[in-house]
Amino acid sequence: MKAIFGVLSLLIALAIVLSIAKKQLQAVGMVGGASSIATRSAEAAKQAAAVAADPGDGDGATLAVPGGMPGAVAADPNAATVPQQARNIEQKVRDDAVHAMQQGMQRNERAEH
Repeated sequence: MKAIFGVLSLLIALAIVLSIAKKQLQAVGMVGGASSIATRSAEAAKQAAAVAADPGDGDGATLAVPGGMPGAVAADPNAATVPQQARNIEQKVRDDAVHAMQQGMQRNERAEH
């Protein structure tokens, strides 16, 4: 009896997982047959042709990728690098911690008087 209930519960769990997987794949367009593949291919070709017809500003940063986003721009050369950003975040955390401790000391001093 336990074996029957065990197998039955596994089958129910498997059915639930497969149902969720099917819904997720339908949402991203991976399930649906040959017509959806043909539709995606046609859309990608149409988008690539549109990007090829208007290549953008010609700075070399625009790349025609089927299904991608046309019109990419170069990164800002004046932006902080990753190590600089990390140091800035660390310094902000230190400053915030010092400020919080100072507020705590002031609160204790007020409570004593």
